Amino acid sequence: MRFVRQFLTALAVYALGGFAVGAVRENDWLMLVVGLAAAACAVLGYAWVVRRTERRPALDVAWEGAAARAGWGTLIGAGMFGAVIVNLFASGHYEVDGLGSVRGALGLVGFMAAAAAMEEVVYRGVLFRVIEEHVGTYVALTLTGVLFGLSHLLNEDATLWGAVAISIEAGFMLAAVYAATRSLWPAIGVHFGWNFAAAGVFSTEVSGNGTNQGLLDAATDGPKLLTGGAFGPEGSVYAVGFGALLTLVFLWLAHRRGNVVPPGARRAARADAAATLPR
Repeated sequence: MRFVRQFLTALAVYALGGFAVGAVRENDWLMLVVGLAAAACAVLGYAWVVRRTERRPALDVAWEGAAARAGWGTLIGAGMFGAVIVNLFASGHYEVDGLGSVRGALGLVGFMAAAAAMEEVVYRGVLFRVIEEHVGTYVALTLTGVLFGLSHLLNEDATLWGAVAISIEAGFMLAAVYAATRSLWPAIGVHFGWNFAAAGVFSTEVSGNGTNQGLLDAATDGPKLLTGGAFGPEGSVYAVGFGALLTLVFLWLAHRRGNVVPPGARRAARADAAATLPR
């Protein structure tokens, strides 16, 4: 019941937040304000339901150090997507025609903040964390990563390869970020930095949801394997490669910090606790 209540609460906030942001999609200023509000509601709703169902504070969204953790995550996510664009530009598959829209970029700040916060709460805060307790880090990372990729099949220009790419470069990688840090803030930051760089800076398609008008007036053209086609650069082998590399880096960090949960760890902990009880 703990899982059900947390999941339903996160899903409700996700649905309401998504509806609210979608309703103001044509107004950049409203999208900025509503998107940031939806992101805040997602985090606050998660903290509230964890406190109610687990009788403890949600330490993975603690406010202390939140800005720094989210900031570092944003830099990592933006840098990762920037590396994809550098490769596309160097190979002649990304062309900049001039400046785009500052106002459009500001609107995308709100939209991508909402998407990052709401999706991280659902997939990493609830699904990954609870599943990990029962089956361990690696199985939870695989299951939630694949589910995260499959959810992108609902997008307008989705492809099966795009879903596979998202599973590897985002689903697996973001779960590894959470495992390494035990905080949602870096995961939200990486997610936001990646998406905002894609849409708000480089004006590319994001997960098959159409082209965005960000700071640059630019376009991609070339083989789908390199550019991702209509799905966007997230379907590029460059993105998959960088995402897989970061996944390994964060899993190494999780191991080093002792944050990897082996299968059956929760059952073993319960057995140890039971063995210490007076008979």
